[in-house]
Amino acid sequence: MANIGFAELNAQSNFSFLYGASHPEELVQQAQHYAYQAIAITDECSLSGVVRAHQAAEALAIKLIIGSQFTTEEQCQVVVLAKNLSGYQQLCRLITEARRHSSKGRYQLSLNQFKQNLDQCLILVKANAALRPEHLAQLSQQVTPLYLLLHNDLTQPAEVMQAYRQLAKDFEIDCVAAMNPRMHLAQRKKLADVLDAIRQHSNVQQAGFKLSSNAERRLLPWPRLQQRYLLEELQRSCLLAAQCQFSLKQICYQYPQDNVPATYTAAQYLRLLVERGAKQRFATSLSNKLRQQIEHELSLISQLNYEHYFLTIYDIVAFARQQNILCQGRGSAANSIVCYCLYITEVNPSQVELLFERFISKERNEPPDIDVDFEHHRREEVIQYIYQKYGRERAALAATIVTYRTRSAINEVGKALAIPEPILHQLNHHIDWRDKSSSTTSKILQAGLLPEQHARNFAQLVEQLRGFPRHLSQHVGGFVIAQEQLCDLVPIENAAMPERTIIQWDKDDLEALHLMKVDVLALGMLSAVRRCLDSLSQREQRTISLSDIPQDDHSTYDMLCRGDSVGVFQVESRAQMSMLPRLKPRNYYDLVIEVAIVRPGPIQGDMVHPYLRRRNGEEAIDYPSPEVQEVLARTLGVPIFQEQVIKIAMVAAGFSGGEADQLRRAMASWKRNGKLLYFREKLINGMCQRGYSKDFAERLFSQIQGFGEYGFPESHSASFALLVYISAWLKCHEPAAFCCALLNSQPMGFYSPSQLLQDAQAHGVKILPIDINHSHWEHDLDYSQDAKGAIRLGLKQVKGLNHKRLSHLLAKRPQQGFSQLFEITSLLDKTSLELLASADAFASLAGHRHQSRWQMSGSEAPLPLFAMPEEAQVSLAPPSKFADIQQDYLSTQLSLRRHPLSLLRPHQALKNCYTRAQLTACQHGQLVKVAGLVVGRQRPGSAADVTFVTLEDETGNSNVIVWSASAKAQRQVLISSRLLKVYGRLERTNEVIHIIAGRLEDCSHLLADLSLRSRDFR
Repeated sequence: MANIGFAELNAQSNFSFLYGASHPEELVQQAQHYAYQAIAITDECSLSGVVRAHQAAEALAIKLIIGSQFTTEEQCQVVVLAKNLSGYQQLCRLITEARRHSSKGRYQLSLNQFKQNLDQCLILVKANAALRPEHLAQLSQQVTPLYLLLHNDLTQPAEVMQAYRQLAKDFEIDCVAAMNPRMHLAQRKKLADVLDAIRQHSNVQQAGFKLSSNAERRLLPWPRLQQRYLLEELQRSCLLAAQCQFSLKQICYQYPQDNVPATYTAAQYLRLLVERGAKQRFATSLSNKLRQQIEHELSLISQLNYEHYFLTIYDIVAFARQQNILCQGRGSAANSIVCYCLYITEVNPSQVELLFERFISKERNEPPDIDVDFEHHRREEVIQYIYQKYGRERAALAATIVTYRTRSAINEVGKALAIPEPILHQLNHHIDWRDKSSSTTSKILQAGLLPEQHARNFAQLVEQLRGFPRHLSQHVGGFVIAQEQLCDLVPIENAAMPERTIIQWDKDDLEALHLMKVDVLALGMLSAVRRCLDSLSQREQRTISLSDIPQDDHSTYDMLCRGDSVGVFQVESRAQMSMLPRLKPRNYYDLVIEVAIVRPGPIQGDMVHPYLRRRNGEEAIDYPSPEVQEVLARTLGVPIFQEQVIKIAMVAAGFSGGEADQLRRAMASWKRNGKLLYFREKLINGMCQRGYSKDFAERLFSQIQGFGEYGFPESHSASFALLVYISAWLKCHEPAAFCCALLNSQPMGFYSPSQLLQDAQAHGVKILPIDINHSHWEHDLDYSQDAKGAIRLGLKQVKGLNHKRLSHLLAKRPQQGFSQLFEITSLLDKTSLELLASADAFASLAGHRHQSRWQMSGSEAPLPLFAMPEEAQVSLAPPSKFADIQQDYLSTQLSLRRHPLSLLRPHQALKNCYTRAQLTACQHGQLVKVAGLVVGRQRPGSAADVTFVTLEDETGNSNVIVWSASAKAQRQVLISSRLLKVYGRLERTNEVIHIIAGRLEDCSHLLADLSLRSRDFR
C-alpha cells in the first residue's frame, strides 16, 4: 500500500496493562502492512513489550522506535522517544526513577523531572483534554525542541483540533500527527471495552461514557490519515522518526568484573581456580581425556570472553558454601568439567558422557545458562548477598510476565459482560479446560449456559484476552547483574516483595538480546536434605555431611527396585513408582536414565519399551556404525536424551556443534513454528551420504519429532540423579529423620503430610501426636522411645496457629511441662487456645477434646486474697471415634487414629470393596471394586488424556487409571469426589498393580464433614 510519509510515534500495546488491546508484534505487523516508515511502541512508563516488538520488526524489516508514555502528577501526558543509545539510557533512567519511588505497578513523575538530561530523546506532549497552556509553558522552557502530538480519533470537533494547532503556534512548537493506537484493527474494539471495564472494576453496561465512543484508536491506512491531518503534520512524523536511530541490537552488555583479584586477568584467575579444583576433585586420577576437556573448555570460554560469567557464578556458590547452604548447579552446567572443578555442579564428568556444545558453542553466540539450586528456606540469604555485593543499581531479578489463562480470562470477561457468577463458576469448574480435543468456543457453546450469539461473543473475547499480559511479577530467581548501572540496559522497578527489585523484561526477552542471567533457584529437597543431615549430626554428636553417604548402597537400590519411593526426589510420582520395578536401577547411571525415561519425550518417541526390552534381554541391541554405538551404547541403542540426538546429528549427519544445538532448539519448539522440518532434509541427506540407510535416518528423525518439546537433557538428569540417590539413601537408612525433614520442608513434592506419615509408619517409624508439653513449633525427633527417633508432630501442623504467639508460649513452657490448663490460658489468646483444643494438643492435661474445652471455659488462676471453693470435677464423655478423626482432619489435615476407611467398611455402599492389601492376591484382568480417599489426581502432558488417581485406604494407596472416554463421561464425579468408589479391571506388571477404571461413584457423603484436600494435577 502506497505511503508517501507517515510514522506512528505513539502506539500502546497490551503492555500498557488493561489498556492496549493488541500485542506489540500485532501493531508492528499492521504498521508494516500499511507501509509505515516506522512505528514507536510507547507503553505507559514501561519498556516491557519492546523486545517482542523488536523481534517482529527485525523479521519484517520495518523500523522500530523505542519510547514510553508518561502521565505526570499534573495530568499532562508526555511521550519520550530514544534517538540513540544515549537517549535510550536516558529513557531507562527516567522510567527507573519514576518506578522506584512508588509501590509495585505504579509510578510518580512530575513535569519538573523533565529538567534532567533528556537531550538525546525526543519529547512530545499529547494534545488532549487534560493539556493546559501552563504545561506547555513549563516544558517549553525545560525542553528544546518540544513537539505537540495531535491525535484525531473523530471524537473532537474540527475547531478543537484547530485550537490545539493555535496553542502550538503560540508557544512556537511544531505539531506532529499520531493516531495513538491502542489496537491494530477495529475488530479489537470490543476487547478494548472489556479491558476498560476490568480496569475500572465495572462492567461494560455500567461503564457507559467511560468507554471509547468509536474504534478509531487504531492504525489507519494512508488515505484515511490524509483525511485527518495536514500533510506537514504527517511528514513531520517521518522527520522525527528519521532522528531515532537506536536499535536494541546496540545494547552492549558487560559482565561484572568484581570477582577478579587485581594481580590477575580474568582468564588467569579462572584457570587458577579450575586447576585448584581439579586437584581437589581428582587428586592424581585426572586422565588425559579429562585434561584435554579442561583445556578445550577454557580455550572456548576465553575465545568467547565468558570468564567473568563463570567467576560470578563461582562467587555466589562459594558464598553459599561458606554459609553452609546446600547448593547444586544443574542443567547445562553439568555438561562442563570447568563447572565441576569450580564446585558449581557435583556431576562428575567421568561418570557421564556429556556434550559441552550443549552448554557453550561459537555458533550459539549467546551467553551460557547455569541454574543453581539452593535450599529453598535459605535462598533469600543468597539473593540479599547479590544485592549487597552489586547494589540495586547493578543487580535485579528478571520479570515474569503473568498472562491471562483460560480460567482467569473467563472470570474477567464474564464480570465485564455482567454474566452471573454461578454461570462463570460452572464454566470454570464443570468444563475440562485441559482437554485439547475441542476449542474454547466449542466448549462454551456445548455448555449451553448462554444464548448462542452471546456465547460466541463471550468465547471470542476470552480467546482474544487469553495470553494478554496482566502484570509483571518476579522471576523465581533469574538475576541480571551488570558491570555498570543496570538501568542503562533496562528499567528497574520495585517488586511486591520487600527488598526485591525487578527489571521490566522476562527471561525470553533476555535470551533474545543475549543478556546474561544468573539463575538463583530454590529446591525444597535441598532444604529437606540439610535438615536431615543436621538432625543426624545432632544425634551422633558429630558433623555428618553428604560425603558421609556411601555410594552404591545395595539396600538403597533394593528399596528403589520395589518402587518404594514416597518422598524420594524426582522418582516419587505414580509413573516413576511403576517404572522403578521394571527398570530395576542398580547404579548411579541407571538413576540418570530413570529420571529421564518417565518423560513425555521418550514416551511419545516410543523409546521406553524398546529400552526395557533390551535391558531385560528380550530384544537384540544393534548399532548401524561404531560412531553411533559410541553415542548410544550407554542407553542400549535407544536415544533417550537430547544430547544423544545432538551427538548423532554431529557424528552421523555431519552437523557442527552449533548446527546441532540449533537442531535442539528446533526440537523444543517445532510444534509451535515447524522449524524442525528445516533440518529434516539436512539430517537425512547427511546420514545417507555417510552410508546410513534411509530407513534408519527417517526412523531417527521420527524419534526426534517424538521428543517434541519434551526431550529431557542428560545434564539435568545427571544432576537430579545425585539427589535421587541421596534422598533414597536417607529414606532407606534414616526413615524417621528423613520424614521429619520432609515435613518441616513443606510444601514440596507429591504427597501431603498425612501420606508421608503413613509411609513412615509402614517403615516402622513411630509417630507421636501433637502435645502442648512435648511439641515444638516444627516437627522433631524424640529419642526416648526409639534409638533412631520417633517423630513428634509439631505445632505448625495445627491450621491457623500464629507462629509468633506460639513462640512466646514455648519460651515460657517449664522444663517439666505445664501441669494445668490455666497456666496456658493466661499466656495465649482465645483463638489459639481453641485451635489447640481442636487439635487435641491438651490431651496429656485433660484427656480428650471435650474435657479440654470444658476445663478451658472455666479455667482461671485463683485470686490472691480469697480462697476459691473447690469446683466439683466434671467428667465428660469423649467424642466418638469418627468425630475424633473428623476433628483431626479439620485441625491438622491428618490423623494418627484409625483410618476413616476402616470405620466406614461396614457401610452398605462399600460392601465387597477390596482394600489395597487385598489387591495383591488378585489376578491380572480380574474385575474388582475399590474405594478410598482421593489424595491425588494427575494428568501428565505425555499421558494421552489419561488421568491418574491415587486412592488411600487403611492399608495403603491404590493407583487408578481413568481413560479419556471414562473421564469425559464421568467428569464431575472424577473431579469433585473426596471418597471415590471405582469399578474396574486389575492390571499387574511384576509388582506394579493398577486399576483401569470403568464406573466411578462418588461416596463423599459418607465422610460428612471430614476435611480432606487432595493434591490435584501437580
